[in-house]
Amino acid sequence: MSEPEVLTEVADGVLIVTINRPEAKNAMTKAAAEGISAAMDRLEADADLRVAILTGAGGTFCSGMDLKGFLRGESPVVEGRGFGALSSWTPQKPVIAAVDGFALAGGMELALSCDLIVASAGAKFGIPEAKRGLAAAAGGLIKLPRQIPPRIAMELALTGDFIDARRAYELGFVNRVTEGPALEGAMELAARIAQNGPLALIAAKGVIRDSHTWSDAEMWTKQDEYIRPVFASADAREGATAFAEKRKPNWSGQ
Repeated sequence: MSEPEVLTEVADGVLIVTINRPEAKNAMTKAAAEGISAAMDRLEADADLRVAILTGAGGTFCSGMDLKGFLRGESPVVEGRGFGALSSWTPQKPVIAAVDGFALAGGMELALSCDLIVASAGAKFGIPEAKRGLAAAAGGLIKLPRQIPPRIAMELALTGDFIDARRAYELGFVNRVTEGPALEGAMELAARIAQNGPLALIAAKGVIRDSHTWSDAEMWTKQDEYIRPVFASADAREGATAFAEKRKPNWSGQ
């Protein structure tokens, strides 16, 4: 029996999701996309999980769409969620991309669909679809100009050239660059996130991810829809009490 195309494990409230097609540089298939989708459903449903890390096996994050599958008519898309189950949808809880090796084409789009990116120093990013007569339709042309300077995004889209992790960090696309495996840095970042109030994490992510569509006239009202339940929660009271008592909070997620 062949191994699953997506592996999951849990460590200290962190769900680690690994694309497991190292022989194909973790090129995205329909089965892999569905595996990621199922993992994100688990992240949402399990109150003990605070954050997910998406990474790739064998030293590569994801080389993009599986072209052999494409030629067979297969689409690595989950309905309502897009390429790799993340390009047009995001879970409420944070997702960190841990990038080693190549994150190219759909692989880069998968990374930019995550909330945070940790990359090893040797990682390479690019949307080279134009070199194959294609277009970066899984978010590269839409999301990338919102995350880095638009002229740089235009250059990457039109040339198909790659950038390394250091350049990606300089552009603000990558949060952290590690000398060792990206997963180690991602776990450190995830641990810092996981110690915080779960409702506060969901609200903060929601406002930051959604507010670019809000007008000046509605932004405070819209934000209040996310924030009001946090301030009214038992966790808000627990956080204040723990601070006063000089101890770590015991979050309930309520």
